[in-house]
Amino acid sequence: MAELLNLNRLAYFTTVMETGSFTAAADRLGVAKAVVSHQIGKLEEELGATLLRRTTRRVSPTEEGRLFYDRAMIILREAEAAYGEISRGAVEPSGTLRLTAPLDYGTKMVAPVMAAYLRTYPHMRIEAIFDDAVSNLVDEQIDLGIRVGWLADSSNQARRLGTIRQTVVASPAFAASLPHDVTPRQARSLAWVGNAQLRGIGQWLFSKDNETVLTELNPIVMCDKSPAALACVLAGIGLGVFPDYSVSDDIAEGRLVPVFADWTLPTGGIHAVFPPARFRPAKVRTFVDLLAAAEKRRSRGALA
Repeated sequence: MAELLNLNRLAYFTTVMETGSFTAAADRLGVAKAVVSHQIGKLEEELGATLLRRTTRRVSPTEEGRLFYDRAMIILREAEAAYGEISRGAVEPSGTLRLTAPLDYGTKMVAPVMAAYLRTYPHMRIEAIFDDAVSNLVDEQIDLGIRVGWLADSSNQARRLGTIRQTVVASPAFAASLPHDVTPRQARSLAWVGNAQLRGIGQWLFSKDNETVLTELNPIVMCDKSPAALACVLAGIGLGVFPDYSVSDDIAEGRLVPVFADWTLPTGGIHAVFPPARFRPAKVRTFVDLLAAAEKRRSRGALA
């Protein structure tokens, strides 16, 4: 079966059919006449059928040869179309881009980039999954995953796009109820709103100058999504830890205030994550480039 799919032999045969001679076919293909003759002979041997009648003056197809020519041309046209489609996809975005991102980062940063992407490539389509749960890119056939925070070890490839700062915030009313000299040392005794999606973070390391405080938080409310946790903090239930992009607007407009502002938490990264592959499609590369540019603008204090 593998021999029957030798596209070179199909090309030799169809060229002989179109030119009417082995010599003319060899000239068109840029090979020796003996090569063409040998390849046609191998093709006939594999098929167990005579495709061409050869005389000293001309070459003519048998009935089997005419039928095989029609089928061979379909195969060659499909192969050419497939090659062209895939090779164009390596240069220009095509098809559907399937991506995933955390819910808050997706709505804040990825959605505006999607709009810019589709203005640039209006023929493209996007399937977006905004969810705090981490998707398996290979099993779910996802082209691109955006990860915020700290990457887990995996076989996926990754590109760092930016940095996030973790910020402790509260509603103005809740912040006003705290002692004026409160520090992270008292963090465990305070009311917090937790995010169940932040798996593996049982303790937080606060730093100030040369001083560090490692403490556990005390969630009195645990939410399953970041926007839900933020809504609870806005409602005044307790303190919350959020990435800077998630709360920057609320802080600027006075709905939230920073707490422990003199202290810092470990910074995390924003990464584009890809399934293992030797080549990355243009539809993925171009989107990631746009998102990286938006992250640069955000780091300078401007939203995408």
